[in-house]
Amino acid sequence: MADVRADTPAGIPGSRLPGPFGVGAYARKLQAELRKRARLQLVGEAVGVRRSKTKVYFELRDADGALPCSMWCTDFDRMALPGGVLADGTQVVAAGGPDYYPGTRTSSPSFSFHVTALRVAGEGDLLAQIEQLRRRLAAEGLLEPQKRLPRAALPHTIGVVTGEGGKARDDVLAGLARRGWQGRLVWAFAPVQDRHAAPRIGRALQDLAATGEVQVIVVARGGGSLSDLMAFSDETLCRTVALLPVPVIASVGHHTDRPLIDDVAAHACSTPTHAAEAAVPVHCGEARAATRQAAVRLQTHGRRAVVERARTLERLARAPADHVARHRRQLHQWLREIRASATRGRARRAERTARAGLVLERKAAAGQGAEQAARRARLDALASALTAHDPGRVLERGYAMVEDDDGGVITSAADARHAGRVRLAFHDDHVDATVDPAATHDPTPHTEPTP
Repeated sequence: MADVRADTPAGIPGSRLPGPFGVGAYARKLQAELRKRARLQLVGEAVGVRRSKTKVYFELRDADGALPCSMWCTDFDRMALPGGVLADGTQVVAAGGPDYYPGTRTSSPSFSFHVTALRVAGEGDLLAQIEQLRRRLAAEGLLEPQKRLPRAALPHTIGVVTGEGGKARDDVLAGLARRGWQGRLVWAFAPVQDRHAAPRIGRALQDLAATGEVQVIVVARGGGSLSDLMAFSDETLCRTVALLPVPVIASVGHHTDRPLIDDVAAHACSTPTHAAEAAVPVHCGEARAATRQAAVRLQTHGRRAVVERARTLERLARAPADHVARHRRQLHQWLREIRASATRGRARRAERTARAGLVLERKAAAGQGAEQAARRARLDALASALTAHDPGRVLERGYAMVEDDDGGVITSAADARHAGRVRLAFHDDHVDATVDPAATHDPTPHTEPTP
């Protein structure tokens, strides 16, 4: 403890107690001493729960006393408790230790149990467990499959899972009667409140779905406490409902008592009566009335159509000859037009053919004359060239061709002397001659005789 100040008044005469000390000093000392105390856990009922910007305040009570408590909002939020679970009357277990606020000139001092951790006990504990399972099922995507299943507007077969002797059965029948539904109802009775309830309800759901005829299933139970409805928050049952191929409408308890089956089912209702109405969205009486009205309209329109067609047939039956004659005249007119068109077509084609033939004849004649003249000119040129190169014409000009006995042409004097006997071919006959080997060549030029 701090020393007594010099200006502090004297203590009480005759008292052996230390002091006097200043209030602030003692308050700070008291705060430090309390905070040194061992931390522990308390159990009690939360009362007067309120939240400020920084702290959550409440009283923790039991039959023997009460203790003010405070908890930082950051610590409270870290507990991730279900919304509204910490309310008046909730049984909780609080971990922490004593604390003292010395106060100031403008604020009052206070003593409290400073809470660092909190757990909901009893029914609150059950709610926390349900919330934890709900989050796990949501993370696995099991809250949506049932809601994506198609639901028949007017099912012909409805399955109901409920207690055999409960009021929920009568409520379901009342809801279906209100809808005017007249289909087939399949009951599957099972316990709805004990440790055997969840597996029996799950088997009943699977049996109804396995029939292949049930189009929607209603799970019905009256209200009850949270512990009474725990079978409908069973994890195995909820997974069975989520994966069932038939839509499930849950009606278990009321909106204040919301078990997990309400979250995984295709639809949730507050009462079995509402669940039955949700199973048959269409009011059958209204639907039947609309059907009757439609049938009357269809019959009326059908009768009117038959009458109109009968009148048409009567008109046709009274004057068949006129219709036949009119069609015959039309056919004759079409035939005349076809024949005239064919005649005009043949004439046009004959005229085009004649003109084309005349043009072809003219072109052929012109082409043939020019070609013949060109051929004649080429033939005359070839004849002139052939005549100019004819050896007989050369012989007619005074030349002679020297041949040996075999008819071969001798082209040199040496070949003639070597042959000895030669034949001279003139233009009109041949003359045999003998060559003198001793004769020599006379280089004197001679003049070619004039033909």
